[in-house]
Amino acid sequence: MIPSVYRVCQRRVEYPGTFTLQLEAKNGRRHKPPMNFAPGQFNMLYAFGTGESAISFSGLGSEDGKLIHTIRAQGNVTRALERLQEGDTLGVRGPFGIGWPLDTAAGKDLLIIAGGLGLAPLRPVIYAARRERLTAREVRLFYGARRPSELLYREELAQWSTQLELETSVDHGDGSWPGHIGVITDPLQATQIDGANSVAFLCGPEIMMRFCIQVLVRKGVPESSIYLSMERNMKCAIGLCGHCQWGPNFICKDGPVFCYEDIRPWLQIRSL
Repeated sequence: MIPSVYRVCQRRVEYPGTFTLQLEAKNGRRHKPPMNFAPGQFNMLYAFGTGESAISFSGLGSEDGKLIHTIRAQGNVTRALERLQEGDTLGVRGPFGIGWPLDTAAGKDLLIIAGGLGLAPLRPVIYAARRERLTAREVRLFYGARRPSELLYREELAQWSTQLELETSVDHGDGSWPGHIGVITDPLQATQIDGANSVAFLCGPEIMMRFCIQVLVRKGVPESSIYLSMERNMKCAIGLCGHCQWGPNFICKDGPVFCYEDIRPWLQIRSL
């Protein structure tokens, strides 16, 4: 797939080293046809002269064809993307992968559990819920970060706290932080959950997801109702290069969203 050329129409720094780009087709032309993607899928963003990186969508699709991606600068490609300013161009291939199964939340409590940058791929799920495109009985968000200054979308978090049940936690607080200090599993453990009638979507550091899954299973959430996004080592997006092979799966092609019941043996092998 040849990349389409997009330009940065808006750039926002979330905190040092992490930023959100809003993209539109070059010269304002709409993507024809408009890119149709599901929450949880990803694009390959190509920094000209450097390479490309797999980045999940962090916003819903819109009629004007604009795309939203939140990125952490931690490699050559993402550092090159960080240097882009409004008006600069980049290449876009996609969408790729399997997204969040929104239909599984119909009539149930949806538990959204995110750690750090893991909130970005889950943000479209929250948008879908707010726009009544998701018919969950109740939506509850558990979000943990290293410190208050590294919380994503802080203005939106304040809005969401009035619209859904929100629990936030940081590893290291400061004098102004009023919330929980510690790992996000603590407020998750302390919350009453109707396990048999709940669905959980998780994204974040793998160790965080492992411990959160243990809590969910103890609270009666079926393994078949737990979904997680495994975002690592994706290079080609079509299962050809083999970099993201994980057990019998290719994360870019068979994921990045997986049902825990299907991949439990592989998740337990930490060196895999």
